[in-house]
Amino acid sequence: MLNLWDEAEAQEFAKDSTLGLRVYSSQLLGRNADLVLHGGGNTSVKGSQSNVFGEVEEVLYVKGSGWDLQTIAAGGFAPVRLPHLRALAALPALSDTDMMRELRLALLDPSAPTPSVEAILHALIPLRYVDHTHADAVVAISNTPNGEELLRNIYGEDVLILPYVMPGFILAQQVHEATKGVDWTRLKGIVLLHHGIISFHDDCKTSYDSMIELVSAAEAYLQGKGALDKQASKDYCASAQDYQQVAALRAQASAMFGAPMLLRWDASADSVGYSAIENIEDIATRGPLTPDHSIHTKPFAAIFEKDPAQELGKFRDQYRTYFDAHAADYHQCLDHVPRFAVWKNKGMVYLAPNSKRLNIVADIAEHTRKAIQWGEHLDTWSALPQQDQFDLEYWELEQAKLQRTQTSPEFEGRVVLVTGAASGIGKACVEAFVARGAAVLALDINKSVMGLWSSAQVLAICTDVTDSAQVDTAIAQGVAHFGGIDILISNAGSFPASKRLEAMGDEAWEHSLALNLTAHMKVLRQSASYLKLGLEPSVVFIGSKNVAAPGPGAGAYSVAKAGLAQLARVAALEFGGSAIRVNTLHPNAVFDTGIWTDEVLEQRAAHYKISVDEYKRSNILAQVITSADVAAMAVAMAGKAFACTTGAQVPVDGGNERVI
Repeated sequence: MLNLWDEAEAQEFAKDSTLGLRVYSSQLLGRNADLVLHGGGNTSVKGSQSNVFGEVEEVLYVKGSGWDLQTIAAGGFAPVRLPHLRALAALPALSDTDMMRELRLALLDPSAPTPSVEAILHALIPLRYVDHTHADAVVAISNTPNGEELLRNIYGEDVLILPYVMPGFILAQQVHEATKGVDWTRLKGIVLLHHGIISFHDDCKTSYDSMIELVSAAEAYLQGKGALDKQASKDYCASAQDYQQVAALRAQASAMFGAPMLLRWDASADSVGYSAIENIEDIATRGPLTPDHSIHTKPFAAIFEKDPAQELGKFRDQYRTYFDAHAADYHQCLDHVPRFAVWKNKGMVYLAPNSKRLNIVADIAEHTRKAIQWGEHLDTWSALPQQDQFDLEYWELEQAKLQRTQTSPEFEGRVVLVTGAASGIGKACVEAFVARGAAVLALDINKSVMGLWSSAQVLAICTDVTDSAQVDTAIAQGVAHFGGIDILISNAGSFPASKRLEAMGDEAWEHSLALNLTAHMKVLRQSASYLKLGLEPSVVFIGSKNVAAPGPGAGAYSVAKAGLAQLARVAALEFGGSAIRVNTLHPNAVFDTGIWTDEVLEQRAAHYKISVDEYKRSNILAQVITSADVAAMAVAMAGKAFACTTGAQVPVDGGNERVI
């Protein structure tokens, strides 16, 4: 494992605050997904600070709940009174709910994040810096029948190895008892079987170096046994039927979940190879890499043979059996939808209620897939018993979260396809839907679309929507990435240079028809089968004021947009039986789009002998119309407010006398 420490970089962090080095090494750990994933792991540093009375108090600065090590800042560390934590460790018993209340009470800053559940454990270790990760290599070795023995052989006397117990107070108690009389200066770390590894030192760099050294030793052992290279691989060529089955599975899973879900189909060679392993039904259902992951992924995978939607009920029954076997009267059963699945000979499938959680599930499943194959090569993948997995998944702290009222964004779990997404109205539509929780497939012929968004909610693809093959490919990519299509915002178009009909060239005329009319049909045609499986499906065409009020010199554009309006009316009639709503927006004079340069605006205003601002407001309501205004109406049309409306044509123009 590569040691990322850079002394010059470290010194820059050290200048920022007293927590600078702690922030720096935490981020280094967070950068490596083989150490921690999505909020996993914990780090801390012990120090002191003065209170309002001028008294100096011992403090543990520990990672706060909800913070990710990769991006953590000084404000992500919760300052907790160290003596209070040490006193808690001496208690004979403490429920995790009571522990979390005590941790909040021990905060020196009530606005700070809630301290990590491992705060007491960090307090007990008498070295200044403590690093805790869930390193894949270490946990994978521990998930074999003789994993403890293997780890003792790897680390010798440098590392204390402890059996698995629940995180939180129980783990702190275990470490407290196991380290009585221990010379901490002779230890480099602690391995918690099936859980993770801890390093510590009074020097920040040394603690970080120890973590990298210990994990590297585990990786070297796996490499020496030939395990690291044992990853099954197999190519697979997807069919149109596969994508339909993906969309059908998402629809069925959403119905079972009771709310929209997103789905990702991973048909990479490594995933397909894994799904084709002979005993995959067995090894994929034995348990997670570490029980902490089951909070995100549930403890075992679903197995699909041929038609996932038809086979989803099998997982529901298996999960209910698992719950009934381990639950107490006070447990509240979670939903019965798998979070990851093996689709035999076709790869892996991931499900989640939103894009962020979908990425978490996908990353955890990918690391688990690799670790399982390492364990199988060493001996046998041997996860914890299901009772331990259940205890973590149904941990009282997690159950408490179920009691809290949580309001999801309006379009969370919904998938929106937007064409012409790189600028103007299309870009505004992407941003409006993302702000309301949607996942968006953003298409545009301009390559700049690929770099506009870093959000996991957006998949941007450079696509010429006049090319049927490119449209088919892009939509298939979107379906594999998000699971389907619920909403189509058909926006791509252009306003050709002004030409009177008598001077119109064939190329200009045909290009306008191809982009402003025919391309919309192609996108709708390819989306139709997915919209029929969509969740509250809706189509919004972006038309033009020119449909109702054309002008001279705009024949190629006006005729194409008039055809688009007619296409939308026919689509409303044809798709209504599938509960797909089809409506049209007619914007006018949207001045923050590409065709309205400052030069053009000045020319048009001068032509009418008015100012640019007056020209922009030359509508009945005297409003400046923006792309965001059109996007807001597109969002409304796709939402519940228009649930009983189809075939409508609505202007977004501030009121145009000729249209009215």
